[in-house]
Amino acid sequence: MMDTPFRLPPIVPHLVVNRGGDAIDFYARALGAELMSRLDNGEGLVMNAGLTINGAAVMLNDHFPGMSPPPPQPGHSAVTIHLTVDNADRWFDRAVAAGATPAMPPADMFWGDRYAVVHDPFGHSWAFAHNLHGHQLGHDEINSNFAAFKEGAMQ
Repeated sequence: MMDTPFRLPPIVPHLVVNRGGDAIDFYARALGAELMSRLDNGEGLVMNAGLTINGAAVMLNDHFPGMSPPPPQPGHSAVTIHLTVDNADRWFDRAVAAGATPAMPPADMFWGDRYAVVHDPFGHSWAFAHNLHGHQLGHDEINSNFAAFKEGAMQ
């Protein structure tokens, strides 16, 4: 853990979990998370932890009844955290090997990314994507690809 101030960008996901210490360990194995800060309550619960995942900040704490809604059940999160990565297949495989549940195996998508999704054991969903073209596709090309996708012509 670093001993420097953990500076936050303008928007940061803040995950509520059960078993915060286990979640931190899982995110290190599955997503290469680095622990930047951690404050425990003295009773084995994480009051606040700051992580970086692929260069992005993520906050985490254990669920404290009455302070926040309970964490989602695995596969039932209304939010997916999207990570732009160097290789979606490799990130997907590492997360699954660490205990994540595959939700969408890696596939080439009509918008120009290789894309995959997993559900972690703590109720949160993660998407991994890398661009297949070296640039973002324009709206016309995406719309054309989507039309072909709907017709089943996407390879």
